Amino acid sequence: MSQAPKLPIDSLRNALQGAYTIDRELGRGGMSAVFLAQDCKHGRAVAIKVLHPELAASVGPERFLQEIQLAARLNHPHILGLYDSGSVDGMLYYVMPYVEGESLRERLDRQQLMSIEEAVHHGRAIASALDYANRQGVVHRDVKPENVMLYEGEAMVMDFGIAKAMSNVGSETLTQTGMMVGTPAYVSPEQAAGDLNLDGRSDQYSLGCMMYEMLTGERPFSGATPQAVMTKRFTETPRPVRALRAAVPESIERAVSKAMATEPNSRFTSTGQFGQALTSGSLSTPNDTTVLPAPPVSMAKSVAVLPFANRSADEETEFFSDGMAEEIINALSKIQALRVASRTSSFAFKGKNEDIGEIGKKLKVSTVLEGSVRRMGNKLRITAQLVNVADGYHLWSERYDREMEDVFAIQDDISQAIVTALRVILSDDEKKQIKKERSVNVEAYDYYLRGRQYFHQHRRKSLDYAKQMFNKAIEIDNDYALAYTGVADCYSLLYTYFDARDYNLRQADIASNKALDLAPDLAEAHLSRGIAVSLSKNFDEAKREFENAIELDPKLFDAVSWYARMHLSQGNFEEVVRLFDRAMTLRPEDFEIPRLQSQALRSLGRESEAEAANRRSAKLVEQHLELNPDDTRALTLGATARAMTGDVARATEYAMRAIAVDPEDPMLLYNVACTYGTLGKIDECLDALEQAVGKGWGDKDWLQHDSDLDSIRSHPRYLALIRAM
Repeated sequence: MSQAPKLPIDSLRNALQGAYTIDRELGRGGMSAVFLAQDCKHGRAVAIKVLHPELAASVGPERFLQEIQLAARLNHPHILGLYDSGSVDGMLYYVMPYVEGESLRERLDRQQLMSIEEAVHHGRAIASALDYANRQGVVHRDVKPENVMLYEGEAMVMDFGIAKAMSNVGSETLTQTGMMVGTPAYVSPEQAAGDLNLDGRSDQYSLGCMMYEMLTGERPFSGATPQAVMTKRFTETPRPVRALRAAVPESIERAVSKAMATEPNSRFTSTGQFGQALTSGSLSTPNDTTVLPAPPVSMAKSVAVLPFANRSADEETEFFSDGMAEEIINALSKIQALRVASRTSSFAFKGKNEDIGEIGKKLKVSTVLEGSVRRMGNKLRITAQLVNVADGYHLWSERYDREMEDVFAIQDDISQAIVTALRVILSDDEKKQIKKERSVNVEAYDYYLRGRQYFHQHRRKSLDYAKQMFNKAIEIDNDYALAYTGVADCYSLLYTYFDARDYNLRQADIASNKALDLAPDLAEAHLSRGIAVSLSKNFDEAKREFENAIELDPKLFDAVSWYARMHLSQGNFEEVVRLFDRAMTLRPEDFEIPRLQSQALRSLGRESEAEAANRRSAKLVEQHLELNPDDTRALTLGATARAMTGDVARATEYAMRAIAVDPEDPMLLYNVACTYGTLGKIDECLDALEQAVGKGWGDKDWLQHDSDLDSIRSHPRYLALIRAM
């Protein structure tokens, strides 16, 4: 095999002069050479990959740049993004961040056998990156240890789009350059057979081969020639993982084996599911088979923002201190490389004098932000400190004595300080999000925060109060888009859970439409619009709006969750499972998502997966109730989850505790009906369901597709209720 000629560094320097200053060559292979350079415009170190001349001539700049353009849109904490690409003097190049570290190949060569925990950690991260890319319509096609960088202990997948660009290059050219589309040791059977219409399951197979090597120290297939290696994946089965390393849990061995199935249809539906299967295996113990999904981002870059303590003389201003914390949570949650505990989880510790270390362990975060607010007229004193959970030391602290008009700048400063302290790399869009200028009237903002405080209580009266506060904000500032989304969401929730009148639908439609007119680039506006029109059965428009919201903010949990709920109400169960998989990676502590996913899985006949999801929900409910014993939502969903496991006593206890808190809540009564339906208590189920509908529950489509009510489908009282709705 002939070696590719070395690119002349002087020629490259001249070609890129003014944009990049070339320092030195870092390395090269059969396809490209890599150079360390300085980005002159942004003053940052970058890595520039340049295709070898013969290969560049065969690919052509048009196809190369087309594929690179698709890959450049990817924004994920475990993907090494693309800054730039181009064609100069016949050379095709692309620019990436320069990170100091080693490739996974170098790591394996240096210490062949990884710990099981490290292998699973990296496998989970790579699976998260591949799943994200696959959902954007991008298949990597060359997943291998050489294309994974380890940066500060985290796996970063690189070179997306490159193999696709190569796929039309003739075999003779590839042979001359020493490169092939896909690497024999990791390429999927369908790719080895020449199939160009690949999907994410091909990447999943390659990751399975990598996991096999990380866990055993051996590649699953070996041979004297690349052709021999590829042939073996059709004719041989690799030795079982546990035959080479008995300490590997059986569940992980099964997951790797399934991902490496010869037929794509026998693998996991998505690479994200493979990642979850790896995690479940690493977390299960002999006495506890419950599967809990791990966060998609390392604990090393994670934070919980506790509700700020209200030090003001007026206790009624607590809405403002809570609102400060919530706004910081919302800002940080937009950052792909940072895992942020949800508001629900963090605010569970409000008023509890618990040790920071214990809070960090319970929320599975490495840092905790705590603070206080003192408000005196138009004067603000805000203190904040970021605490390292491991040793209790302050990573950063600050005190702000400002005017009320500076509240947004203070929030931005705190968010930026956390990013700096945790050494998070921000994309340009994320930098803009954190430093986004907001021209909101502070008095209107005051009412908006009051509305948010009521909105989170999720009761009928509190939604009415929230609506009043949002409307007050709009009276002061008629262009306040977020306040319109608040109004729309109040009407949507009132319609869904409490008062199924057309009036509420019309008001949700008007308010969400206004929010979108005012702020077409606001993800929350598209989310509110999606919810409103989905309730009006305008499913095509709702689909567009939910997908727009997710594109604008990929970490907007409510957009993914409500999109899945829309599909559940339509009976599109495969889509429900896929979306709830994604929702669980965004908010792994949420107890409701696995419970709802369990219903979809059961409707698809996937009983074992449904049982696992249900057990996950039951355990998460227990953890939540330890901190929130009177949370009726947790009690009712926990009751149904326990009913599914046959725990009649616990299911009944939870249902009774919920009813004792609020016997008039139609959503609560509906969930109690689901518990009784699951237990086979037909009369009690119908009694609760009739009460729920009588008090305002009105989602007929949901009710008709809810598998928890399958036991009453043919009952005359159920049929009469459906006709009446």
